[in-house]
Amino acid sequence: MSGILAAELVRSRRLLTGYFAGLGTVMAVWGARMPAVQKTAHLSTGGLALVLLAAALGMVAGLQTGGRLAQPARLPVLLTGGAIGLAVCLAALATCRSLESLFAVAFVFGAAHGVLDVASNASAVRCQNATGRLIMAGLHASYSLGALAGAAVAALTAHIPHTFLFVAVGTVAVVAACASTRATRRLATSGLESVLTPSTTSPTAHGRVSRPRLWLLGALAAATLLGEGAAADWAAVHAHSLGATAAVSAAAFALYSAAMACGRLAGDRLTTRYGAPALVRTGAALAALGLAGGLAGSTVASALAGWALFGLGLSVTIPSLITAAGAGGPRAIAAVSVTGYASLLAGPALIGALATLTSLPLALLLPAVLAAAVAALSRKALENPAS
Repeated sequence: MSGILAAELVRSRRLLTGYFAGLGTVMAVWGARMPAVQKTAHLSTGGLALVLLAAALGMVAGLQTGGRLAQPARLPVLLTGGAIGLAVCLAALATCRSLESLFAVAFVFGAAHGVLDVASNASAVRCQNATGRLIMAGLHASYSLGALAGAAVAALTAHIPHTFLFVAVGTVAVVAACASTRATRRLATSGLESVLTPSTTSPTAHGRVSRPRLWLLGALAAATLLGEGAAADWAAVHAHSLGATAAVSAAAFALYSAAMACGRLAGDRLTTRYGAPALVRTGAALAALGLAGGLAGSTVASALAGWALFGLGLSVTIPSLITAAGAGGPRAIAAVSVTGYASLLAGPALIGALATLTSLPLALLLPAVLAAAVAALSRKALENPAS
């Protein structure tokens, strides 16, 4: 590989890092100020649920559309268009004062999220194949770090109206996306295209993905993302039920997120050394045991440790599943993502229903059991069938 092309790949990786981090930041800002959105629009709990449903439906539509459109030459357009669309919608959400307007804009917001998600992951797989080194976990770490940064910004600006925050973040994101248009376009230039074609020697290009294997990858993504949704919505509640203060309760999800980011930062090196099947299997087992131990304990400290181990253990699973699906192209990535995100959205509600019938600790055993299932099935899903 020539020095010029190697430099292009480095720039491409840095560019994709920015897209992943920006996506995490925008989504965290939106989620963290959700109560303010509800209050401003005078929404009931049911009304807010409809807005979130609109975003979810839009995301499914965006993932499917992005999967169909994400051919190599179109990826720059989808990246730039998805980023600008997401940012503009965030700013537009700040102006919505009714359920109808929020529902409509949230649907487009979700669609832009889906398109950008597929385009980012498809570009990441191609760049990974071109470099001959694993980079997916590091890129997903940038998403996690972006989400932490977005949550921190939302917390620090909690005293100002969410409208200002949404417009400010949306404006910065639009400017960043427009400023990187030229660099993004280079992802499809003829010189770089010759390198960004997957080869049989790349660590992730294994040929087509069979339909049964794709279903298995989707099922494992669903099991993993149900756990992520459980952590986002129930970790703080679990800690609070054990007597933690509001601040300490909030730290449960923060520790989970920080542990996941740390695991992803080291994930590419560890995957290169030990292989994705072994690393995902070990990590998922750690997640299952860690969360089960945290639930079995009766102290706040055990709960916090359990959620941290859960995040650390699951950190490399989604990047590894996306990498495996990437061998089948953008449509395979979209298929796995749709299944996973559907579970992410439905999982917290399912846990709430189980908690109503039993208890919260028993309901939260579901993510631990699913993590154990991921550990048991990861080898079959992730091993290279050509090896």
